[in-house]
Amino acid sequence: MTSAPASASARTVLSSGLTAPKPIFDWFFALAGLSVLAVAVRAIYFTPMEALQGAAQKIYYIHVPSALGAYIAVGITALTSVVYLWLHDERADRLAEASAEVALVFITVVLTTGPIWAHKIWGAWWVWWDMRLTFTLFLWFIVAAYLVLRDGIEDPAMRGRYGAVLAILGALLIPFIHLSVYLFSARLHPMPVVLKPDKPSLPPEMLTTFLLAFVAFTLLCFALIRARYRIAVQRDLVTAFEGDGGSR
Repeated sequence: MTSAPASASARTVLSSGLTAPKPIFDWFFALAGLSVLAVAVRAIYFTPMEALQGAAQKIYYIHVPSALGAYIAVGITALTSVVYLWLHDERADRLAEASAEVALVFITVVLTTGPIWAHKIWGAWWVWWDMRLTFTLFLWFIVAAYLVLRDGIEDPAMRGRYGAVLAILGALLIPFIHLSVYLFSARLHPMPVVLKPDKPSLPPEMLTTFLLAFVAFTLLCFALIRARYRIAVQRDLVTAFEGDGGSR
């Protein structure tokens, strides 16, 4: 029995230089996981409580870094979608898909931790007229629609094109989410305390914990995207060789 010649789809994957499957979880993923765990320990046990909100304020060290991680993942999805529309490189489309799935996870964390914090501080789980909440939910639906769209289209080129357009449109929501506290007077979200034009207004201990949390969640974001991309590579390799008929 000899191996069959590679089909066009198999040659496309092979020519991308991704022939050797790499481990899904490696040292980088472990580093990201340990970083998040270390930040959680610091936030819970070694960071002082906020005077008015008490222990509920510590959700901040998950909620806001998760939101920033979501921005990063959505931004990567949009940028790699632009690259795909320009170069028609399957690697860019694969990376866009991986980033979108990670973005959906991070936005879900934001939409979960936010209402828990809001119920404690505002006395309400959700307030529709707070546009930061509403825009964030809208972004979740766009990212989810992007993934559903990809699953519903079999042709790779058409899937990549349609998904890319939706991903780029979704990324345009990010500035509105961040600036909503400036653009709309009817809101419950406070003005930024770290990402503000002048210097941050958090106490030094809290600011340090937040910055460490931001680094940890950014590492986790990239680690998840990296792992999901490797899963996609293995999937495409299997699909390509199955389409080639395997071995004879």
